[in-house]
Amino acid sequence: MEEELKKIQDGFAADTAQGLDPQALRVKYLGRKGLVNDLFSRLAQMPAEDKAAWGRRLNELKNSLDQSLKEKMAAPAVFREALDLTLPGKGVIRGSSHVLSQVSRQICSIFEKLGFEVIEGPDIEDEWHNFTALNFPADHPSRDSFDTFFLDIPAVSVSAGRHLLRCHTSPNQIRVMEKNKPPMAVISPGRVYRPDEVDATHSFMFHQVEGFAVSRDINFSHLKGVLFHFAQGFFSAESRLRFRPHFFPFTEPSAEVDVSCFKCQNKRPEGKCSLCKGKGWIEILGCGMIHPNVLEFCGIDSAKFQGFAFGMGVDRIAMLKYGIDDIRLFTENDVRFLDQF
Repeated sequence: MEEELKKIQDGFAADTAQGLDPQALRVKYLGRKGLVNDLFSRLAQMPAEDKAAWGRRLNELKNSLDQSLKEKMAAPAVFREALDLTLPGKGVIRGSSHVLSQVSRQICSIFEKLGFEVIEGPDIEDEWHNFTALNFPADHPSRDSFDTFFLDIPAVSVSAGRHLLRCHTSPNQIRVMEKNKPPMAVISPGRVYRPDEVDATHSFMFHQVEGFAVSRDINFSHLKGVLFHFAQGFFSAESRLRFRPHFFPFTEPSAEVDVSCFKCQNKRPEGKCSLCKGKGWIEILGCGMIHPNVLEFCGIDSAKFQGFAFGMGVDRIAMLKYGIDDIRLFTENDVRFLDQF
């Protein structure tokens, strides 16, 4: 019996040193058919005067092994495993800014160098800031519940109107002009929301950057110069701009702005450029001189001051710059896509 007891002690020590699983060791040594129970079964064959002494020794062994296994089960898994110090270490996966965040910051950085201040506004707006103060008439289609996410939140006042998820970043223009006096130049990035059906080019949530400047002597030439500087800084030093007449309630005159295709260099190849479709121009933003009514709504004398405003979709700009053909890729969180940026 002495030899078997010593063999169990040495075997347990060897198995533990090899880092074997504690649960497997418990079955092997303390299980119903384990080695220790096998010794207990032999007590019946021993002389009566030896049973008590060997019973105590076997109980001490069993308790010792049980305590050792409990300690190993409670230890962190990393310490229960055998360590191979020759294996290379696991690399740390480094995260990065989302491509839309990168593009938004790049856009804002260009305008910051021109003296624009970056200011963000709330995602939840009221009708005054989102529509009325921006010269949207009461019957404008955008005020319909089919075109705007209205919220079931009590209105602050009758003049403020209902609450909603902003459908553009222009409300921040109103908030800034209400609290500050000209001159001012602000760039405002942020999320916007519209109940559009999701497809390759539309989403119910996307990103915009709104910019505006107000002073005594600002005119359309200043607007063109600022946008020209942006296009050359963001797209290409050879970029050219084309302004087409348009209509926006909050600007007059208004224009849509196209940039010369930075893929085919405005050469309009016969095979048709996949980016500009052979037109040579790509629409990138809308702009115009701030409507006098908007200035007056904000308490700014339109006879003394004037300004310009522009707005662009960050998602669209990013898709154009990087040749992305599906807006849904930005929000699907596929690391294989995001790692490219």
